[in-house]
Amino acid sequence: MRILIVNVNTTASMTDAIVASARSVASPGTEIIGLTPVFGPESVEGNFESYLAAVGVMDAVTRYEGDYDAVVQAGFGEHGREGLQELCDVPVVDITEAAGHVASLLGHKYSVVTTLDRTVPLIEDRLKLAGLDVRCASVRSSGMSVLEVEERPEDAVKAVVAEAETAVSQDGAEVVCLGCGGMAGLDTAVAAATGVPVVDGVTAAVKLAEALVGLGLTTSKSRTFAAPRDKRITGWPLTPDSQGA
Repeated sequence: MRILIVNVNTTASMTDAIVASARSVASPGTEIIGLTPVFGPESVEGNFESYLAAVGVMDAVTRYEGDYDAVVQAGFGEHGREGLQELCDVPVVDITEAAGHVASLLGHKYSVVTTLDRTVPLIEDRLKLAGLDVRCASVRSSGMSVLEVEERPEDAVKAVVAEAETAVSQDGAEVVCLGCGGMAGLDTAVAAATGVPVVDGVTAAVKLAEALVGLGLTTSKSRTFAAPRDKRITGWPLTPDSQGA
């Protein structure tokens, strides 16, 4: 089984960290292939960047020339999953929804701890769209940017732990979700500090993707996620003048 795991930003070192986390839980025989978009923002923290990243992610998948059995979109609260489901004939799993679904199996309510406060509404909207908001006690901001989480891991752990503890003690969360692909690998430290299960969306998505492939299931193509209609797309993925810029 081969799973493509696509970083939503163009920071290759973050892709490497996400891939390492994914491989740590992948079953024997599952190959994890990491993809980094060739264009887009270095980190995603807002609607403009999220929509831009969605195009970059779809481009990265359509550029991939090998066979694959599933796709994981490794961006928390980001746009683009629906487009990938139209483009792909294999299961597509978004880490936001994967985290919420898994967390809902582990406790009555869960909370998400993410990066900057401006990303909180995006995550709330994606959870609502997926029907996962009813079980969400809160979405909390650690106050650290995506790049800061990568560059200052010790500070990131402290900031995420502090918000996770508040989510448990004040918001009634029984499970905590890490609300950023770049937080992959922080689950052990947060679980030790809070005493509750901590779900990393990357690893959860990999196991759900494996399960869907193993069950022989993929996205319905009957209506909503039918393949895009055959028509001319001008300037995809970039205009000729900007190629290689």
